[in-house]
Amino acid sequence: MGPTRGRLVGLLGLAALPPALEEALLVGVGLHAARGLAPQATAVWPYDSYHDLRWLLVYHDSWGMFLLGLLLLTVLRGVLSAGLTALAWPDGVPRPSWGWLVRRNLEVAVLAAAVISPWAALSVAFSAVALSWYLFASLGPMLVLAPFLVRAGVVARWWKGLPPIELLGWASLNFVVLTLAGAVISGASGWWTVVLAGLAGVVNGLLWQRTVAAAAAPARLRWARVPVAPIAFVLALAGAVWAQAAIGFASGGGRGEWRPPILTERLPDRVPHAVIVLGGHNSSWDGSPSADPRVERFSYQGLDARGRPLPYPPEATHRSLDSSASLLADQIDAVHRRTGRPVALFGQSEGSMVARTYLERLPRGPVNAVVMFSPLVQAGRAYYPPPGHSGWGVATGWQLRAMFWLAALPQTVKDEPDSPFVRSVLINAPFYRNRTLCPVAGVRMIAFMPTVSAAEAPPGEYSRVPVYQQPALHGGLVGERAVEDRVVAFLAGEPVEMPRGEYGLLQRLGAAWQAPPLALALNPIWSATREGDPAMTGRVCEAR
Repeated sequence: MGPTRGRLVGLLGLAALPPALEEALLVGVGLHAARGLAPQATAVWPYDSYHDLRWLLVYHDSWGMFLLGLLLLTVLRGVLSAGLTALAWPDGVPRPSWGWLVRRNLEVAVLAAAVISPWAALSVAFSAVALSWYLFASLGPMLVLAPFLVRAGVVARWWKGLPPIELLGWASLNFVVLTLAGAVISGASGWWTVVLAGLAGVVNGLLWQRTVAAAAAPARLRWARVPVAPIAFVLALAGAVWAQAAIGFASGGGRGEWRPPILTERLPDRVPHAVIVLGGHNSSWDGSPSADPRVERFSYQGLDARGRPLPYPPEATHRSLDSSASLLADQIDAVHRRTGRPVALFGQSEGSMVARTYLERLPRGPVNAVVMFSPLVQAGRAYYPPPGHSGWGVATGWQLRAMFWLAALPQTVKDEPDSPFVRSVLINAPFYRNRTLCPVAGVRMIAFMPTVSAAEAPPGEYSRVPVYQQPALHGGLVGERAVEDRVVAFLAGEPVEMPRGEYGLLQRLGAAWQAPPLALALNPIWSATREGDPAMTGRVCEAR
């Protein structure tokens, strides 16, 4: 079953036009990093709402603009989806009236906005801190909720029973199509991407045809009397809070003691450096010494009266990057006086960002080598103002505060979206977006990057320092013997580099699901900087 030829042509044309127009606008303004999002403009539920909400959560600078944008997007999405549903309706199956389809799809648009918004906010949080856990967490619910929302726009008693398996299959296929379309568009150049976006819209139209047919004339429903959809939506909303708590546990150096092999094993004699090891976010240290007296833990709590690092709790890692860099400068001077050796820095996640901030903000002194594990790639792509202030992303900030507050209720270590660490990334976003992985004169640098970080990096250039890439999750490379041997070789002065060919492909495959970056020139807090904007150019380490 399917629509007649005339309605099919209308369906494909309506599905192709919005992605092509959005892509043309993005090419025209030069927002390079967001081009992979355009095909989602006519995707099936909820990918279409996820697309709308990410744009809105990044690109509003007042409550009025947010509320007006939310109203307009909801109405446009409901009417557009009603039109796509009507054109996709299969022959031989009685179709509801146009008025009913509009009302129902407006209701679905409101419902989708309410359920998807927390996950879209997590996607924006990912853009702020460039942590892939946020990105991956926000995608799972899209796949689960898709068949429920598609069915809601088609049938009356949609909230009861499990959607047919065919509906899950076609909706999941749309996710695959959007991922591949984003990758192809991100790898192309010029105005040809408009054509590609239009073709992706055509495929969306064919998938609307299949999903509407599967929802309108399904086989016998399982659990026909059980209100499955409301249960799924409640779990999705609760999951947004639970996911934040899980992300806080998994990110950075991890909660609790963190002792990589460089702390538990002696360095070979061929390494000329004293080494300072910087743990990640929410790491802690009880003051226990390392196996080699040349290796010392960085303390987020500072030094004691004798110039020795103090033990620190996880909360100490929440200080701003500039503050941590100042503490690091004091500790570098103390280690250099004590050992008489040049100093190398070994940073993990937030620790690597502290090391990079030190190199930029303060005289590097005796530091001539830096090893960065899982650095945050192009952090600061979104913004939200502190409480009591207006600016870009103001509604997003309050949504994240509510989610983080709920997630933190059972926790002893509280993560907050306005912690000094996060705010320092947001304020200094032009630097962290453009120069984290840029060379520094007189300092040998290398970035050990898990391949999952490819999803953190928008398509395009991301590093101009040597990289060592290996399949792993964020923070997962530290402790592997082969990696540890490469660290020792690097500290001994040997050339070390191992980029992986699939990294660029993985970058492009993740492009469709990242939130659009806020252009540096739009935010008054950033606009006075002399940094280039990788979101516009696709290159890093560029001056404006």
